[in-house]
Amino acid sequence: MIMEQINEIKRKYKDSIIQFLKFGIVGGINTIVSYAITNIGFYVFHLHPQICNAVAFAITVFISFILNSQFVFTQSQEEKPPFLKALFKVYVSYSITGLFLMGILLYVEESIFGIPHYIATLANLIVTIPINFILNKFWAYKTK
Repeated sequence: MIMEQINEIKRKYKDSIIQFLKFGIVGGINTIVSYAITNIGFYVFHLHPQICNAVAFAITVFISFILNSQFVFTQSQEEKPPFLKALFKVYVSYSITGLFLMGILLYVEESIFGIPHYIATLANLIVTIPINFILNKFWAYKTK
């Protein structure tokens, strides 16, 4: 019974599941790039951690936009939203999930509940990644 339900879900949502997995791969690539940029900025150029984080955010969101446009949310030329409009929406969606929502969750988890930062950050990915995927799929890359 349960396996039948799982198979039905897989059949019904196969394309979205594949998109979500590709979205995760792009996210993994960006995590590595962000980590490298942040640490190079901090340890090599001796920049303030917030500056390093802001630079990494700006660069990796752009990389994410390019990779997601080409490999995850593929559309025909006629269906694609205008480049700058879609790019702006991607920055907004990542700002909502990566900066605003993550910031609120971290504050509550660390300050109120005393959860260690490294645990809270990982736990928040369970919330922020699916929300970001939905924002990208149904808003940022929405067809005309």
